Amino acid sequence: MADDGDQDPERARLALEKKRERYVWYYLGYFLFGIHVVAFVMIYAVRHAK
Repeated sequence: MADDGDQDPERARLALEKKRERYVWYYLGYFLFGIHVVAFVMIYAVRHAK
């Protein structure tokens, strides 16, 4: 049972790393989605400009 002290911080670190990685993927997804929205708006503006 001496390893329990070593396992808890390691498990907490892995959980925190997994949580942060999930947030990175969320930010990347929103960023890419936003770029596409801006691109479509710009395409629309250029095509409908007089």
